[in-house]
Amino acid sequence: MECGLLFSAGKDSSLSALLLEDFYQVTLVTAHFGFTDDWTYAREAAEALGFPFVAIELDAEVADEAVERMHEDGFPRAGIQTIHEAALEAAAVEYDVIADGTRRDDRVPTISRAVAQSLEDRHGVDYVAPLSGFGRGAIDRLVDSHLTVESGPSETIQKGDYETELRERIRNRWGEDAVAEIFPDHEQTRVTGRA
Repeated sequence: MECGLLFSAGKDSSLSALLLEDFYQVTLVTAHFGFTDDWTYAREAAEALGFPFVAIELDAEVADEAVERMHEDGFPRAGIQTIHEAALEAAAVEYDVIADGTRRDDRVPTISRAVAQSLEDRHGVDYVAPLSGFGRGAIDRLVDSHLTVESGPSETIQKGDYETELRERIRNRWGEDAVAEIFPDHEQTRVTGRA
């Protein structure tokens, strides 16, 4: 069965690919809007890991809805959740199985049981979240054993997640100060290969 795994080039989605590769024909799927070319970093990571890669361009209206919500809320959670669900919807049209790297202790994105069942029922797919039972410590230990990773502040790590394009959209609409107000400082990872 073909599995489209949402892929950012980070450690969670990369580890998910390794966990799924014995069971499915895994293609790493990066959803983007075309505002930047950061999705190409995900393609490079997919090649380094040895997986096929596909980029899906989502409608810019989804990004605009997300950044409006983020600007109103003053934090990114709801906007990122909106985009993640749109990306799963887009992948569900193309694959028998859709997956992501959401883990047990993620705050965003998360996929509720109701959303997963809705995706499965409406699209006739299986939704798989291979890290849903894993906490951060367990994931970090597995990543240390199986992947090579670079990490640093979000704005310095080049990867293909939603955040980069959302930051750009917010910067263009409300300025750099709005980006700093909405996004908390946090560490990001980018996988560069297998260990």
